[in-house]
Amino acid sequence: MRIYLIRHGKTEANEKWLYCGSTDLPLSAAGRAELQNKHYAIKNVRFLTSGMERTNETLHILFGEVSYAVDPRFREVDFGVFEMRSYEELKAVPEYQTWLNGDNEANIPPEGESGQQMKERVLQAFSCIREDTCLITHGGVIAAIMEHLFPEEKKDRYQWQPKPGCGYVLLENGSFDTL
Repeated sequence: MRIYLIRHGKTEANEKWLYCGSTDLPLSAAGRAELQNKHYAIKNVRFLTSGMERTNETLHILFGEVSYAVDPRFREVDFGVFEMRSYEELKAVPEYQTWLNGDNEANIPPEGESGQQMKERVLQAFSCIREDTCLITHGGVIAAIMEHLFPEEKKDRYQWQPKPGCGYVLLENGSFDTL
C-alpha cells in the first residue's frame, strides 16, 4: 500500500506568518500559482482531504476534478484564541507565553487543542486507511504522522513539516520518499 501525504498550498496566513489551524481559508494567489507548477504522477488511489477549503482547492489544482472523500480528523491543530495572529501580536500576552514556553505539545492554547490531542486524533484516523491513498492535508498533520512512523529519524514536528504543496510518499517496504 502507498500513501501520499501532500500539504495544501500556501495561504495568506502562511505568507503573513499567522497561526492558522482551524480557520478555513482559501489558497492565496501565490499559493495557487505555485501549485500550477507541480506535477504529481499519482493515479489509481483514493483521494482524501481534511475538508478545509485550502485542502480541497489544492486537490483540484493538482489533480483536476477527481472524486474524493473528506475526513475532518485530518484537520490542522486548533490554535484557539491564537488563531490568525502572529508572534509579534501575541508575544506580550501572558497566556501565549505560558503556552509557548511550556511543553508546546502538551499545553493547550485557550479555546484550542494541544499538539498531542491533534496527533491522537490524526493517528486514529490514519489507522483507518486501508488502500492506496493520496491525502491532501496540513503541515502539522503530516508532521505528526511522520514523527510517529519514523521515530528513528529523530525529527520533531517542525522538521517534518513539508513546504506548501509538497510532502511524502509512504512506501510498501516501510520507508518513505519526498514528493
